[in-house]
Amino acid sequence: MADQVRFVYSGIRVRSLSRSLRFYRALGFRVVTRGEFSHGGKWVHLVFPGSTHRLELNFYAKGNPFYEPFHPGTEFDHFGFFVSDPIRWLRKAVRAGGRPAVGYVDGPYQLLYVKDPDGVWLGVCGPAWPGALPSPATILRRKRPSRGARSRRAGRNRSATRGPRPRRR
Repeated sequence: MADQVRFVYSGIRVRSLSRSLRFYRALGFRVVTRGEFSHGGKWVHLVFPGSTHRLELNFYAKGNPFYEPFHPGTEFDHFGFFVSDPIRWLRKAVRAGGRPAVGYVDGPYQLLYVKDPDGVWLGVCGPAWPGALPSPATILRRKRPSRGARSRRAGRNRSATRGPRPRRR
């Protein structure tokens, strides 16, 4: 089955969630949904009439692992994608030149973040399966068997069902 990937939102960091909500609502945006991450960060998704792309406002209080002081140009947080297989997407992004940043499970969702070659964050959200999510670096260190090893293993499995192979002389 092919991966399903949708570009859903663009996230920005805000200093004051209430002030930012007032501003974007005055421009015509409406709140679609809001929530709080398990790490304490707060987020709000807004949509502009006639558009399906969302704007995500992210607020991280001091002491939050994602908090950092604002400097010119640091307000952009990340681009957000929904994917059917976050692990596969992470591997694809790294093969393309991305660098894993952070990953965690938050309720029924798995969130993984990758930095593009210029340091821009891309976030993917997808279904989580039971169990702890390994770090992105651990996921990438898992080596798939080489083609030769896969074919040797496949050969052993086939020979077990067909009987022993003849000996070479």
